[in-house]
Formats: sequence, C-alpha cells, structure tokens
Amino acid sequence: MSSSDINRESEVIPTGTTQGTVAERTTNGFVRSVGLLTATAINMTQMCGIGPFITIPIMVATFGGPQAIIGWIAGAILALADGLIWAELGAAMPGAGGTYIYLREAFQYRTGRLMPFLFIWTAILAIPLIMSTGVIGLVQYLGYLWPGMNWWEIHLVSLLVVAVVVFALYRRIESVGFLTNILFVVMLVSIGLVIVASFTRFNPQLAFTFPANAFTLNGQFFAGLGAGLLVGVYDYLGYNTTSYMGDEMRSPGRVIPWSIIISILGIMLLYLALNIGVMGVVPWQEVAKSSSIASLVLERIWGKGVSSVVTVLIIITAFASVFTGLLGGSRVPYNAARDGVFLRPFAKLHPRYHFPHIALLVMGLLTAIGSFFDLGTVISMLIAVIVLIQGVGQVVALIVLRMRQPELKRPYRMWLYPLPGVIAVAGWAYVYYASGWTSVGLSLGWLVIGVVAYLIWARVEHTWPFGPKEIREVYVEEQSAQPGVTEVAQ
Repeated sequence: MSSSDINRESEVIPTGTTQGTVAERTTNGFVRSVGLLTATAINMTQMCGIGPFITIPIMVATFGGPQAIIGWIAGAILALADGLIWAELGAAMPGAGGTYIYLREAFQYRTGRLMPFLFIWTAILAIPLIMSTGVIGLVQYLGYLWPGMNWWEIHLVSLLVVAVVVFALYRRIESVGFLTNILFVVMLVSIGLVIVASFTRFNPQLAFTFPANAFTLNGQFFAGLGAGLLVGVYDYLGYNTTSYMGDEMRSPGRVIPWSIIISILGIMLLYLALNIGVMGVVPWQEVAKSSSIASLVLERIWGKGVSSVVTVLIIITAFASVFTGLLGGSRVPYNAARDGVFLRPFAKLHPRYHFPHIALLVMGLLTAIGSFFDLGTVISMLIAVIVLIQGVGQVVALIVLRMRQPELKRPYRMWLYPLPGVIAVAGWAYVYYASGWTSVGLSLGWLVIGVVAYLIWARVEHTWPFGPKEIREVYVEEQSAQPGVTEVAQ
C-alpha cells in the first residue's frame, strides 16, 4: 500500500478485543482485534444467510433424489480447495481488499492495473446478483404467509424490498456489527429449529431410499453434479470474508487460514444435517417442488403457528442479508476508485451523509433487475461472473506471486501445493461449463465491456497501456522495513 493510500485510510476503532490484550495497530490505522473465534463467526455469518432455505429444493430437483447430499459435499471440496488459495494469499498479504490486493500485486508486472480493475468490474455485477437471490428467497417465503401472489405482486414486492434497503442505507451508517450479530443468531435459530423438528419425526426410509441408477456414472449423473455443484458453491460463498478484513485480524497468518477451513467444514456439517433432516420428513418429489421447504417441514411437525413464526424469522434473515450485503458491497468499488484503480465517479461520497452513494445506487438498480429472474438463473449467472477473474485468476495469482516474490513471507503455505490449485481450477471450469451458455455468454460479454471500459479509463489516467506501469511490491517492501516479523500458521 502506497503512502498516499495510508494517508487516505480512516482510523478504525477497535471493538471486541479481549480484556487484558493489547491489540496491534497497523500502519494504515486499522486495529488487529479480531481473533479466531470471531473471525470464524464472521465467515459463517456471510456463508449461511437465506441460502440453505431456498436451495434445498433446487439441489434435490437437480439430482432427482436424496442423493442431493453429493452436491453439498462437492461444493465443500471446491470451497476448501479454493479456500486454501485464499488462506495463503490472505496470510501473506493481510490487507483490506482481498482479491483486489492479490490481483494488483500479481499482475502488475505485465498488465498494470487491468486485473484489479476487472475484478471490481465483475464485483459490481456479482454482488447485486447475490443480493437478488436474497430478495427472491424473501418473496418465496413471504408466499407462505401470503399465498396466491400473482406475477405483478411478486415483482412489486421485490422492487419494494430493494427500495426499502436502499432508502435505509442512504444515510451515514457507522456500524452494522449489531445487525450482523442479530442476523447470525436468527439464522442459527431458524436452521436449528428445522433440524431439531426434522429429527423428532425422522424417517430413514424417506431420507435414504434412492431412485434406481441414482449413482450410475453416466451423462445424466454428471449433468446433475455440475448443476448441483453450482448451487453448492453458491451456498458456501462467504468463506473468504476474513481475507477482506486482513488489516483487522489478530495474528492474520494463523487466523485467516483457520477461519476459512473451520467455517467451510462447520457449514458443511450444518447443511448436511439440514438436508438429511428435511429429506427424512418430506418425500423428495415434494421437496423438489416446494418454494418454502423450511415452513413446510415445520408445519407438518409442529403446526401452522410455529411454521409461521419461523417463516417470519427467515424473512428477517433474508432482508438483513440484503441490507448488510449492499452496505459492504457498495464500499468495494468506492475503495478501488479512491485508490486510483477504478472509475472516478465511484470514489465520490454523498456531500451530506458521506457514504458512497453512486455505488449504492448502481448496485441497488442491478439488484432490482436481478430479482426479476428465477433463482436458478441468477445463481448460474453470478457464479459464471466470478469464475474467470476471481476463481481462476486467484489461482494464477498465487503461482505468479510464488515466482515473482519468492522473498515474500508466507506465514501459511498451501497444503499439498499445487494440488488444491489444480482441484480449484478443474472445479471452477466444471462449474463454468455447467452454468449454461447463456450465463457463459453474459460473463464473457460483461468482461469484454469491462476491458473496453478499462482502456478508456487507462487512456484518461495515462496508465498502462497508455502510460508506464506502476510496479511496487508493497508487502515485500513493508516486510523489509520490519525484518524478523513473521508468523507461522499452526
């Protein structure tokens, strides 16, 4: 990070530090106050919002039976392989930015600022698409309380939800930590109630009776696996959240890798318990057609009253996830534009409330547009959008940095290198193909437009290829200035 970057950073007040522990203050004003337990909770909060409540029917329909658990396991394998890449990069370069930092450091030698620019460009589309799934899920569960909604009512409610979120965010907000904690508790209570209820009336014959040829390795199986892996990866998104908060992690060389690994394994167990429990109560054919499966399960076991209460909790979870997601997402292009690697209008703050209003309005609009599509289509589009630059791009970045910056201190080095990287690339390629030609075309078209936008921007800014490359190995320089400072992930 350059000196101008440091001067522009605002100080972050430490929260949640352990009594008697002196938190380390970084050179850019952040405080390393987040330990492993809190970091893991942060990841799991981002991973498990409305997702599992709305994707179980899609997963079951995709696989055509209770063998849908394969999708959750396959998703966890890809998430873990990719997570180990995040773990090494995050531990070596613990800054506020994640992918943006890694691509900037790795690709500056040949393509200047192109790759971090394209990451922000894809994030502007991917983040709203993720928020759109929350809006779609909210309306689906609202349909349990308001049956018979027609097409116009569904989409009017979707637009109203987005408008309320944008209105609520269109002001200066110092912290949403309390809201995030409430979201996590509500989500855990909701999932916990469904799991407990399911296993009080669990029928193993429903859960473990598979259709004929369910595990035959033919074209139908692999097509289902690809589509299921798409859903599985979507449900695990968020395992990398702590990598974006590297400046606030205590002992980042240890906390970032372990928070990623523990959160993925923990969420996998939660998803498996939820999926198996649901399948042991409702026949899979009925699960595949349900739009509010959690409500259906609870109604069958504990009655309409309890199911309605939990449905309200799920709706609150969905709304809060969209709220916090757009809050954090609107800051991504703002930070990049402020650092001089993205379009200048996104660096503007609201003149009165001092928040990035341009980014918020753009992302709010894209979220509203995304809510008009069905859930499966939106999931396919958003996964396709993140594969090339963030998914595959980071694997390449790790390899490039090992060659270009061998002296960079790496507190955590990927286990079994390069095998997890190979698995990640293969998994991302499989997912990209499975997303369908429409999603692939959209992602490639968005990328081409992004390249054109970069070239116009680079011409205005007189940077590569219309000016000199600005090569600076920020973290190597910082570590050289503080010799002997390193950590070992254990």
